[in-house]
Amino acid sequence: MYFCDNYALAVLFCIVTMFCWGSWGNTQKLAGKTWRYELFYWDYVIGVVLFALAGGLTAGSLGGGEWSFLANLRQASAANLGSAFLGGIVFNAANILLAAAISIAGMSVAFPVGIGLALVLGVIVNYVGAPKGDPLLLFGGVALIVAAILCNAFAYRAKALSASDAKGAKGVGMGIMLSVVCGVLMAFFYRFIARTMDMDFTAAAPQVGMMTPYSAFFVFALGIFASNFAFNAIAMRHPVAGEPITEREYFKGGKAIHLVGILGGLVWGLGNGINLVAAGKAGAAISYGLGQGATLVSALWGILVWREFKGAPKTAGLLNLAMFVLFMTGLGMIIAAGN
Repeated sequence: MYFCDNYALAVLFCIVTMFCWGSWGNTQKLAGKTWRYELFYWDYVIGVVLFALAGGLTAGSLGGGEWSFLANLRQASAANLGSAFLGGIVFNAANILLAAAISIAGMSVAFPVGIGLALVLGVIVNYVGAPKGDPLLLFGGVALIVAAILCNAFAYRAKALSASDAKGAKGVGMGIMLSVVCGVLMAFFYRFIARTMDMDFTAAAPQVGMMTPYSAFFVFALGIFASNFAFNAIAMRHPVAGEPITEREYFKGGKAIHLVGILGGLVWGLGNGINLVAAGKAGAAISYGLGQGATLVSALWGILVWREFKGAPKTAGLLNLAMFVLFMTGLGMIIAAGN
C-alpha cells in the first residue's frame, strides 16, 4: 500500500485535492447546457465508485500483505464499515444539494458559501475528533475563511438584487439556502471516514478492525452509490428548478454526455483519495481544511471562465476580491498550523 511519509508531500496532496474538488463542477456546467444536473449526478457517482475501486486495486494493494486493499477489507470491523458507509450517505445528501445550488446560483456562489461553511465546521469537528496542529493558527485561519464566505454571500446578493426583476432576488435566497444546508451536512462526512482509518502506516499490520484510506474510501463510495437511489430520485421528482423527470430520461443521453459526468466523479475521486492518504501525516483537520480550499478554485472558475458575475455592480467585484485575499491568508495559516 502506498502511503504519504512527510508533511510537505501531504500539503502538496491537499493542494491537488483543492484543485480536484474545486474543478469537478465544471463538468456539471458543461453537461448542464443540454443535461439536467439530476441526470448528470448519476454518472458522477459512478465515476466516484470507479476511482475508489481502481485506487484500491492499484496503489492500495502495492506490496501485498495485511495492509493491502482486499485483505484489509476482509478484516474490517462492522462498526468501521458502517461508519464509512454512513459517511458516504451524509456526503451524498450534501453534494446533491451542492449540485442543485450550482444549477441555480453557479459555482462562484455555491462553493464559497456551501464548501466554505463545510470547511469551517469540518475543521472544528475533525480537530475535536483528532487534535493535531497549532490551534491558534488553525482556528485563526478558519476565522478569516468565515469572513471570506460572508464577502462572497454579499457579492452574490449585490449581483442578484441589481436585477430589475423579482426572479433574481428569489434566486439569492434559494441559492444561499441550499448552499448553507449543504455546508452543514458536508462538515460531518469526513469524520465518519477518518475515524475508521489506522494512521500508523509504519506498523507491520493495521490495528484489528481498522481500515486503510483505500478501503475506507471504497466503502464510503458504496454509501454514496446506494443512497443515490433515494436522494437523487427525490431530487428528480421534486426539482429546485424545472419540471419533474424520471429515470427513463437518463437512458436517452449519448455516450459523450455520460462520459462528462463520469469524468466529474473521477476528478472528485482523485482529490478525495489522495486527501485521505495525506491525512495520516497532516492530520484529519488540516487535510480536510486544505482540501476544502476548493472554494477558491471553484470561485475562480465561476468568475473568470463562466462569467457568473458578468454585469454585476462594482461592489460585487470588490467583495469577491476581498474573498480571495481572506481565503488565501486563511489557507496559509492552516498550512502553517501543521508545521
